[in-house]
Amino acid sequence: MELIKLIDFPVLGDERGSLLALEGNKNIPFDIKRVYYIYGTQNGVARGFHAHKELKQVAICLNGSCRFVMDNGVEKSDVVLNSPSQGLLIDTMQWHEMYDFSSDCILLVLASDVYDEADYIRNYDDFLTFAKRHD
Repeated sequence: MELIKLIDFPVLGDERGSLLALEGNKNIPFDIKRVYYIYGTQNGVARGFHAHKELKQVAICLNGSCRFVMDNGVEKSDVVLNSPSQGLLIDTMQWHEMYDFSSDCILLVLASDVYDEADYIRNYDDFLTFAKRHD
C-alpha cells in the first residue's frame, strides 16, 4: 500500500471562478458517510495522533495549508496539503498526525463511515502491534 496517495481533482470553471465536484465512488474512493472540517487551529497545535482499523478518509485543505505525517508502522512520510484541488487518502491502518496549520487553514475531511470510537487506535504502541498482526 502506498504511504502517500494524493488525489488530484479536476477543476471546472471559467473567468467567473472555479468549481470542483466530489463524488463518492468516483473521485472519492468510497461512499461518503461523514463530513467534517477543522479550522481556527492555534499556532503550534498538532492534531490526529491515531489510526483507524476500518475507516478511510480523504483530507482536503480548502484554504491555507497544513502538514501530515503518515505512518504505516514501517515507514513514515511527510506531506503538505495546500490546494483545494488535491486530497490526501488516509487509508485504513495509517497513523496520521497533522501539524503546522496556517492561521487561515480550513481542512475538510470526507469519511467512509460515521463516527465510531471502537474503530480508533489512539496509542502508538498499540498501533504498531495491531499493524504487525494485520500485515
